[in-house]
Amino acid sequence: MGSHIRDLEASEEGEMATVGILTDTTSSIPRPLAEELGIELVPYYVHRGLETLRDGVDIDTDELARYLERADTLPTTSNPSPGDYLSGLQRLAERTREIVALTMTSKGSGAFQSCRAAVEILKERLPRLQVEVVDTLQVAMAHGWAAIEAARAALTGQSLRDVVERAREVARQAMMIQTADTLRYLHMGGRIGRAQHLVGTLLNIKPLIGMEDGVIVALGTARSLSKAYARMVELMEERVGKRARIKVAFTHVAALDRLRQLQERVLEQFECVEVIVTSLSPALAVHSGPGTVGVCFFPTGKPQG
Repeated sequence: MGSHIRDLEASEEGEMATVGILTDTTSSIPRPLAEELGIELVPYYVHRGLETLRDGVDIDTDELARYLERADTLPTTSNPSPGDYLSGLQRLAERTREIVALTMTSKGSGAFQSCRAAVEILKERLPRLQVEVVDTLQVAMAHGWAAIEAARAALTGQSLRDVVERAREVARQAMMIQTADTLRYLHMGGRIGRAQHLVGTLLNIKPLIGMEDGVIVALGTARSLSKAYARMVELMEERVGKRARIKVAFTHVAALDRLRQLQERVLEQFECVEVIVTSLSPALAVHSGPGTVGVCFFPTGKPQG
C-alpha cells in the first residue's frame, strides 16, 4: 500500500510519453503512481518454502511481515529473469521506440545484467528500438525517485538523452536512510554489505543504514527510536543543508505508526515539495524485516524566502 501527495512543482502531464520507462518492484513506487506515470513495473520474486511469489502481485508487504514475525527460516528473493524484462520491454515497445530501463544497484542484485540480456534479445527482433539501461546504484525509493523523475521528464516530451540524464542525476543525488529493530533479516539474507560490524549490537540499539556507491553501509546507531529519528534528520541536513527543498519518500515495513513520528520531524525541518508514503516492496522487506522505517530523498532547488 502507498500514498502520495501531488508534486507541487509539476506542470500538467501529457497523456503519452515519447520515451517509455521500465523499472522493477524493488523501487517501491506506489502502484497507482506508477500507473499514472506509465511506468512499467517488473516484479522480483519471493521464494517461501515451495512457493514462488511475484513481488507486489502475489504477496504484499503486510502479509509478508506477518509471516516473517513467526518464521524460523527466512524466505529468499531473486531478481527478474531476462524473460521477465523482455515481456515488460515488449509491452513498452508496442507504443514507443525509445525506452529507459532502471534497475536497483548492480552490486546487490543481478537485475542490471538480466535487464541488459533482455535488451540484447529484443534489439535482434526490433533493431530500430533504442533502450538505455541505468544502474541506479540505489535501492528502494532512492531508486524509485529516479524512475519517477525520468517518467515525468518523458511526459513533458524530453529526448531519450535528457530522460536518461535526469534519471542518473536523481540517482546520484538521492539518499536512503533506514532504521529497524534488528539487522537480523539483512544479515540472514546476505545483504548486510559494509554494515556487518553492527550485527552484534545490543537489542536496545537501533542501527542506521544507508547506501554508498551501491553497497549497504552503516551510518551509526542510536539508543532509542526517537534518537534514531533525530539522527536521521541530522544526516539529511548534512547531505542537503538545513531547511532544504526536497522530494521525500517515507518507507516502512508494517510500521506506519512509527513512520508518522519520523515524517513529522522531517516535515518540520525541510521544505518538502513532494511527499510519498509507501511500504517497502516485499522483496526488500524480506531483508529489512518488520518494524523498518526509512526515508529516501533528494534536493530540488534552493529554499525559498
